[in-house]
Amino acid sequence: MYKEIINKIRPECDKVIEFFKKELAKIRTGMASPSLVEDVVVEAFGQKMPLKQLASISIAERKQIVIQPWDRSYLEPIEKALFRAELGTGPVVDKDLIRVNLPPLTQEYRETLAKLILEKSEQTRQTIRKWREDAWSQIQKGVKEGTLREDDKFKGKDELQKLIDEYQKKIDEIVSKKTNEVREI
Repeated sequence: MYKEIINKIRPECDKVIEFFKKELAKIRTGMASPSLVEDVVVEAFGQKMPLKQLASISIAERKQIVIQPWDRSYLEPIEKALFRAELGTGPVVDKDLIRVNLPPLTQEYRETLAKLILEKSEQTRQTIRKWREDAWSQIQKGVKEGTLREDDKFKGKDELQKLIDEYQKKIDEIVSKKTNEVREI
């Protein structure tokens, strides 16, 4: 029974990790990435839509993002949205496409990004801990109701901790990789 409780939180923890990865993908490193702009909200013809629904986004060079709208009428709204996105540079309209040249990161900005990564990792750890507490309270409730034995309670606690440790390790690995990307010169 305790294994069922633990197995129920595993997919939830996987979702937390995936969300964390997507959030970190939006943090700029030394290289251009479509994830930096794909969710920028563009207001076109009275509707607000993410950029990825209005254009194809590609990487032309290591520090250049190329955005090719599917309709030429999207050029101006996309350009305005990119100016508001605070990428550290302005977009350049080049015929039917927009180029975003990313400037080099300053050391001070790199440190700010590293702190942001740590903040996001702590939020992720808190969510994982919330799932652990939820599972633990379900196990304790099972013991009180008599559906779980006292031995299972302690086995469950140990297995639950192993699972949480596994996710904490994943978070550490992701943070380490992203921090190294940000700090590379």
